[in-house]
Amino acid sequence: MKELGLPSVVATGVGLIVATSCLLSLGQGSGTIGITFILSMAIACLVNIFTALSLSELNALMPNLTGGLAQYTMVTMGPFITIITMVGGYLVCNSITGSVECAMFGNTINSVFHTGIPSNVLCIVLLVALIIVNLNGVDMFAKIQDVVAYGLVFSLIAMGLLGIFHLGTGQVVSQPLVIDSSFSGVLSMVGIAFFLFLGCEFIIPIAKDVKNPRRNVPLGMVLSLLLVFLMQTFVVLGFHSYVTWSDLAASTAPHILYGTSLLGLAGTVWMVIVSVFAVVSTVNTVLSSLPQICAGMAKLGLLPDVFQRRNRKGVPYIGTLMIGGIMIFINATGLSTSSQLSFLILIGCVFWMICYIISNLNVLILRKRMPRAPRTFKVPLGPLFPILGILGNVIMIWNISGDPAERLSIYRICLLVFAFLAVYALVWIRKKMRIPLFRPMEIKNVMAMENDLYFITRKHRREEAALKGAKS
Repeated sequence: MKELGLPSVVATGVGLIVATSCLLSLGQGSGTIGITFILSMAIACLVNIFTALSLSELNALMPNLTGGLAQYTMVTMGPFITIITMVGGYLVCNSITGSVECAMFGNTINSVFHTGIPSNVLCIVLLVALIIVNLNGVDMFAKIQDVVAYGLVFSLIAMGLLGIFHLGTGQVVSQPLVIDSSFSGVLSMVGIAFFLFLGCEFIIPIAKDVKNPRRNVPLGMVLSLLLVFLMQTFVVLGFHSYVTWSDLAASTAPHILYGTSLLGLAGTVWMVIVSVFAVVSTVNTVLSSLPQICAGMAKLGLLPDVFQRRNRKGVPYIGTLMIGGIMIFINATGLSTSSQLSFLILIGCVFWMICYIISNLNVLILRKRMPRAPRTFKVPLGPLFPILGILGNVIMIWNISGDPAERLSIYRICLLVFAFLAVYALVWIRKKMRIPLFRPMEIKNVMAMENDLYFITRKHRREEAALKGAKS
């Protein structure tokens, strides 16, 4: 199997970060406060870099773990917290947001081309194609990912520069650069800006397939975040020249609006291509990384053993088929016509932010418990960056929506989901795993579980113990 170089690592990070829904958030944020939204983006990007560094340290301490955050949290906080955060924060969240991405893809295609084909049918066709791609292994994933991710970056930077230098064929708009320059205004948009930088940690589950992971994993995550920030900055500045802020804030497809205003029909088609790149890049990354996380959780006993099964390409195909099937089901049942897409995305963001808080806490806990354990990478300046990462995510949860009523609704739904997951975790741990809810697993056992011999040896020991018990 060919190893992934730094360009593929960065493409994976960019792949999940830049989504069609990000383009929606980018337009709404900049349309609300003007180019000062770039400051909101800078704050959100910096907080996510803190989390990326924390995850890099965890990966350096426990390298090549297929479950990533699940295994880190199992070592620090035990199975109960691990199941709640991972099933809610990654499996449920990403299945929803991935489905939303597909839905927006279908809606965008039909809003421009009026194909007559139902939007959810377009979504399902795309999903089936990407499931087949990912069942063919990491080599095929990397080929697709490199093309769409870098095509996406090039397109958005080019469209931004055309707007900045007034090189479009459309009418240049005269309007103020800034709507709100107050710190409170900038801070109120940080929650929305967070979604623009979400997902670079999906590099972690493929770390075992990366060349020189000691360097390329942390560098790839940070570079992907900075590249996305640069690209989005160009787009916001381009927005200012060709679309009024009020139209941008009100649009449900601001990227299409901008493309049309900038270059007419050619800009519309170009932005549709950008949308296709974004959804393929995002869903491709989800279908590649989530099954690896499921396999890692299964090794810990947090999910059924069936998720560890792999095909001849080394792909944990049960997870791929399950996650792809969930997305197909959600879109087949009408998500494509839902008016609640952005609301669902914000709910997913809160789950994700909580996972990021847990990631930073994991670093602090393991530094306390294992200060002298060898780490090939360590977050600089002691506990400062993990603590700032925690505080930053708490602030973004508080500012998840500018509408107080919507914010309360998001909190209620998240609490209900966590309550349901708590019941599931309690039953699963008591009945299936039969271990204490909050007892951390020893790091040596978690590391050993990556080797199949661990389970063979454990099975033989249990059989021997059972045989001795029967004889006695």
